[in-house]
Amino acid sequence: MSIGRFGTYMTHVLETGFEIMKKENPNGSPAIRGYNIIAGRLCNSGDGRTFTSKNPAWLEDTLGEFPLSTKEDVHDALRAAREAFPSWSSTPAPTRGQVIGNMGRLLMERKEDLVRLQAREIGKTMKECGGEIQEAIDTCLFFQSEGRRLYGQTVNSELPDKELFTYRRPLGVCGIINASNFPSAVPFWKMIPAIMCGNTCVWKSPQDSPLLSFALARIMHEAGLPDGVINLIHGKGSGAGQYLVDSADLGMVDKISFTGSTPVGKMIGETCGRNLVSASLELGGKNPLVVMPSANIENAVEGAYWAGFGTAGQRCTSLGNLIVHEDVYDEFMSKFMDKVSTTQIGDSMRHEGVLYGSMISEKYGEDFLKGLEICEKDGAVKLWGSGRITNQNLPDGFHGDADEGVYMWPHVYENVTEDMECFHEEIFGPVVTVVKARDFDDALRLANASPFGLSSACYTNDRLEAFRFKTGIKAGMTGINNSTTGAEAHLPFGGVKESGNGSRESGIWVIESYSYWHAVNDELSGKLQLAQMDVEEIEMEEAEADYSGLA
Repeated sequence: MSIGRFGTYMTHVLETGFEIMKKENPNGSPAIRGYNIIAGRLCNSGDGRTFTSKNPAWLEDTLGEFPLSTKEDVHDALRAAREAFPSWSSTPAPTRGQVIGNMGRLLMERKEDLVRLQAREIGKTMKECGGEIQEAIDTCLFFQSEGRRLYGQTVNSELPDKELFTYRRPLGVCGIINASNFPSAVPFWKMIPAIMCGNTCVWKSPQDSPLLSFALARIMHEAGLPDGVINLIHGKGSGAGQYLVDSADLGMVDKISFTGSTPVGKMIGETCGRNLVSASLELGGKNPLVVMPSANIENAVEGAYWAGFGTAGQRCTSLGNLIVHEDVYDEFMSKFMDKVSTTQIGDSMRHEGVLYGSMISEKYGEDFLKGLEICEKDGAVKLWGSGRITNQNLPDGFHGDADEGVYMWPHVYENVTEDMECFHEEIFGPVVTVVKARDFDDALRLANASPFGLSSACYTNDRLEAFRFKTGIKAGMTGINNSTTGAEAHLPFGGVKESGNGSRESGIWVIESYSYWHAVNDELSGKLQLAQMDVEEIEMEEAEADYSGLA
């Protein structure tokens, strides 16, 4: 089926579904049958296998069934992207920017529906989903104008009658792999600058948000994007994702952009490295937040609480190690635990005022519980938390029927030291490990002691401490009197150490990840002129100094 034959598909997906399955959902919404999009056509998997997308806040609610893509499906998508590349890369950059601007305007029109779809598919709160869709909009509007600023330079030559220029050129076909925790903002961080630079893409949707990915891909085509410029494939990371990465060995892809765990990122980096394929790797974090005696304690408590438990702790920028100066430790922890113990949790589509909802999926829940075992094994002291929330294991602030979905208590462990595994390991979920610091130097040392370096924060009203923290921390991002979370579309996002390979998302800096510099030497003299060899040497004349009369 051609993509042009379902102009009202967006309405069907968000309201009733494209092809209705027979499954009846408890919320009255029918499940749909979804497809890959390859060269503008809707495709099933080559062998007919499928997987389902479920609402993690209400597991009986099935959103749809999607192709479990084969290796040949992935290769078909890569060939479609390669075929579309010459035409798209030769399209004037301002025209490419106009298509991107159209995407932003369509996202604004469909924002409310997209927010509800995302909240239903991954269990994130409506408020957070609204902020994330807005970030995708902001990215489109920012890069629309960048289509008119894809600048090169004119460079002066050291030889006469010669002009030198530099141009930005697209890399080619980009493989895009993003995680489920930010299923709208992050793929737009990647694909919008990629196509603005003239690249084409194969997007492997997150396994836990295929319907949202399909809706977003449909908007891209509706905005005027030619067939084959962005191709969408569904499936598991160990299947379709691995096939996409392995295509670097076959010379079928020119770039891999990945957001996810550090172990998987290292594997992708190894594959790309041996094939000289560009890789952007945005990986995990164990983000430190330092609280000093001069801080506004109430403000620090708010920042640490949101950093630790917003999105149910399912952010790469979530607070990991909370490092509190010993002089304010008792005061801070008393106020912090008052907030933790009254945390409101539940399905935001049915209950207002919740801080966080479900885990992204049952697997994310299982992995989180395994992570908590590390804290227990290390002997850290648990101040709060009791694993998975069930109707027999409810915190006071839970709303609804806990057995319907995958919900977790907020967890806090103290007496954590840097020789413990839980100090160094990222535990993806609602948990904070608390460390006591003797003084500022000790706090900064502890903040730098983990293998990660994504985000960081320091609460202090001592300007020298703030300066020393932001210059001494080894991280890609730092907040002063702000939490470890938050990003704006015009700021670079990314980390150092085991949090990434130095590439950046967002802002003008991301353009470096999706283009290369092309130097052009335009000889106008009609003869061969060789740099460095044919340059006339300028001899300095010795001046006869006459200092008479200067005394």
